[in-house]
Amino acid sequence: MSATLFKEVNYSLSKLIADIDLGEIGLPELQRPFVWLNSKVRDLFDSMYKGFPVGYLLFWANGVGNGHRQIGTDKKQKVPRLLIVDGQQRLTSLYAVIKGLPVLRENYKPDRIYIAFRPKDQKFEVADAATVRDPEFIPNISALWSGDIPRNRFVKDYFRNLREYREVSESEEDELSEAIDQLYDLQNYPFTALELAHNVNEEEVAEVFVRINSKGTILNQADFILTLMSVFWDQGRTDLEHFCRSARQPATTVASAFNYFIQPDPSQILRVSVGLGFRRARLQHVYSILRGKDLETGEFSDSRREQQFAILEKAQTYTLDLQHWHEFLKALISAGYRSGDMVSSENALLYSYVFYLVGKRDFNVDDFILRKTIARWFFMSLMTARYSGSFESTMEQDLTRLRDIHSADEFARLLNKIVTDTLTDDYWNITLPNGLATSSARTPSLFAYYAALNLLDARVLFSQMRVNELLDPAIKAKKSALDRHHLFPKGYLKTIGVTEQRETNQIANYALVEWSDNIDISDKAPDKYVPAYKTRFSEQELEQMYYWHALPNDWQLMEYRGFLEQRRKKIAQVIRDGYKKLAE
Repeated sequence: MSATLFKEVNYSLSKLIADIDLGEIGLPELQRPFVWLNSKVRDLFDSMYKGFPVGYLLFWANGVGNGHRQIGTDKKQKVPRLLIVDGQQRLTSLYAVIKGLPVLRENYKPDRIYIAFRPKDQKFEVADAATVRDPEFIPNISALWSGDIPRNRFVKDYFRNLREYREVSESEEDELSEAIDQLYDLQNYPFTALELAHNVNEEEVAEVFVRINSKGTILNQADFILTLMSVFWDQGRTDLEHFCRSARQPATTVASAFNYFIQPDPSQILRVSVGLGFRRARLQHVYSILRGKDLETGEFSDSRREQQFAILEKAQTYTLDLQHWHEFLKALISAGYRSGDMVSSENALLYSYVFYLVGKRDFNVDDFILRKTIARWFFMSLMTARYSGSFESTMEQDLTRLRDIHSADEFARLLNKIVTDTLTDDYWNITLPNGLATSSARTPSLFAYYAALNLLDARVLFSQMRVNELLDPAIKAKKSALDRHHLFPKGYLKTIGVTEQRETNQIANYALVEWSDNIDISDKAPDKYVPAYKTRFSEQELEQMYYWHALPNDWQLMEYRGFLEQRRKKIAQVIRDGYKKLAE
């Protein structure tokens, strides 16, 4: 029989709260910000009140002795001995209600949890205007434990308010008092925790978590690193969350991370900092290093941990610099991409940011050259789905190529060579046209086509408006300014026997038109609506428009499947021409 990886420890709720306050138990957002609905918190208190079990807690000893302090803080904050692996939502709920403190919601905004209790029938409710007005309810049970009002005074105030509403007999007062006492005594509710030993590695911890967690949630390496940050460098975790929060909220008076490309979560920006600081994409070894573990001997060292956190701190500071962030986003715009609606892979965006920061900080690449280089890199990596599938392995290989690079020129040449070696003639002439034979609405090659139209300053089909004007993400209306129009409308295709969605919704059957034109065209046959629209333009204008939109001459008279095949080749050529302009 293998050695037991854990020991069982019993706690009362008050002991758990006290140990969190003392710093013995860390209460970080291990898996994600607080996601429970208030109704679930209500049900938790109801189950405890009725004496039902509410599940095990799973802790993990971090291997650091008592008395250690957080890195980079003058608050002398004690490093928690125990990390919460499972039960974080329950403990956060209990701690927030017992202490009367706000929680951090998924949108990174603080929010208070108000739970009401009616002693008459021992009923818990999520507090609302009705429970606040109803004297039968204790509108906020947090007040019972907060210590702001002595318990006896709290009970007396409750009965005084209730008697102003109705009569209360002595026997009923005794029953209601007993119910309130039982609520107050929830602080003595017993919990059982399984405490994993500090020498259990993160893979084993994750496996234990999955085996005892009925929801099947999987912890990843980013979760563990973010937990370590909460323990050893809480300010760093806070800075990450602030950056991600500001990326979601437009600001008009102060600089912020807000943008139209990505609303990152902390684990995503963490990957960027790790890539910059440690030149690694796989987080597994980075986690062990940040714990202060010698990968050869398996021993832990406080000084080694502090050294590695110092590297992460420098990298994260550079990553979160708003000037760097927005200069990088300009590279995406210069590549023809306007918003997250055109980005099929956030990994490609994040890893492009890694290369931008490496080029800027470590090789001091000229800003103009760096922007052009990263624009080409992003265009290539997004169009070819470079960071799909085993994206960590691919990025690890890309970062490994930087080991022999020592100058700005070498850095730019290396990235440009990888791009050129990837975008061969065979890619442009065979792979890309074949990749366009799909009905997927979010295929990377389709967005590369839109980006190419932006780079070529193309106009919308049958319009004088430019594509980049109508793809402006800042413009929000009830109807999108730009529609994807079926060149061969679905209604028409049905009349000629083409009914399957994978055929009618082929990428090569779509073109960008103004929404009003799309409405007018409706289900008309191409040879019926095209002549009227051609009268809007001169022959020269029409020739240019047909080039941009990859339309063969007299396409409206072509057989449908033959049209699709020809148009795919033309779309691939337009994408190539757009890239050539980017590569000049």
